[in-house]
Amino acid sequence: MRFGQMLPPAGAPRDLAMAQLASSVGDGAFVVTSALFFTRVVGLSTAQVGLGLTIAWLVGFLAGVPLGNFADRRGARGTAVLLALTTAAAVASFLAVRSFTGFLAAALVYACSQTGLTAARQALLAGLVAPAERTRIRAFLQSTANAGLALGALLGGVALRFDSETAYLVVFAVDALSFLIAARLLHRVPAIATTRRTAGEPRLAVLHDRPYAVLALINAVMLLFMPLISLIGPLWIVTRTNAPSWVVASLMIVNTIGVTFFQVRVAKGVKDLRTAARSVRYAGIAMLAACAVFATTAAPGLSAAVTTAVLILAAALLTFGEMKLASGAWEISFGLAPADKQGQYQGFFGTGPAIARMLGPAMLTTVVLGWGPIGWLVVGALFLGTSCATGPAVRWAARTRAVNEDTLPSLVEEGVA
Repeated sequence: MRFGQMLPPAGAPRDLAMAQLASSVGDGAFVVTSALFFTRVVGLSTAQVGLGLTIAWLVGFLAGVPLGNFADRRGARGTAVLLALTTAAAVASFLAVRSFTGFLAAALVYACSQTGLTAARQALLAGLVAPAERTRIRAFLQSTANAGLALGALLGGVALRFDSETAYLVVFAVDALSFLIAARLLHRVPAIATTRRTAGEPRLAVLHDRPYAVLALINAVMLLFMPLISLIGPLWIVTRTNAPSWVVASLMIVNTIGVTFFQVRVAKGVKDLRTAARSVRYAGIAMLAACAVFATTAAPGLSAAVTTAVLILAAALLTFGEMKLASGAWEISFGLAPADKQGQYQGFFGTGPAIARMLGPAMLTTVVLGWGPIGWLVVGALFLGTSCATGPAVRWAARTRAVNEDTLPSLVEEGVA
């Protein structure tokens, strides 16, 4: 696939994709270099870094819905531009802070800005793109984002290779610049209509929408696949298998390449709530299969070459599950959100990654690394069971609100569980 084919049609969707690309380059560089930057350049202990980031992402998690609501009321484009700028300012401030207090303040701004920016961009996409095209365009953005993460990780890898204060400072400066570029690109897209809260209506209506909350929780549980790729899988490889250490990098490579080149193709089959729920169910099946394959790599007698091949297969299955999950989740999160409250609804649905990052590492480390192959199967069964709950939850949510007249009958008659 050529680069041009990875981008959505010209106009607002392409500007959104290029903004996503720019900010993702910064995100990729941040993820790769942040731990060493904060310990070696800022001068913090690993405990301080862990505590500061945990507090920051917890506050960011809580800020998602209010910032999404702000985007609805004050304008999604202006909010997205503002939050891209505050993200850039937070990253730039990391270049100067040399104390835990300063680090924590900058990390709080960074986490809240990132969470709010995601909600505002989703609201902007919902307002600029016809409902039937939202999942397809969102798939383009996801593909572009993964390409940006890969470029950013490569940049971060260069800094790690030099392992000097200057190298890390340059990378963080580029990170800040990437969000300035993203702000400029977001400013180019058309503004969308703002909404007003009617008398007697809850300020944050999404917090009173129980069916949507259940679906957001289901999505958060499914997103536990993220620590499997970034943390649990690598730890499993180096402690429980005889595969060479470089295979750890192959997990992320397979994941990044897979999403970059195939997310748009996978998302083509999702066109309504029925096909979205089916896509999430297929994600559960693929994730169960991936966990089962991971479990086999602990078997004695496997050669390093065979173990490596099996691990790559497991990564591919997990990546396919990720793409099916994302495709279904986008359609569900957009399709069941009121048109005038997309910001707060996307902010609420978007808390899933924060929950997975906060709770996943400790829980999955205990289950997978503590229980071994059985732990992998337990996690896989959790994915499958959760994915199968999506269909009933979607039907429940559809009955409580107005949905496309062609979609609701298909949900009731054919079933999606």
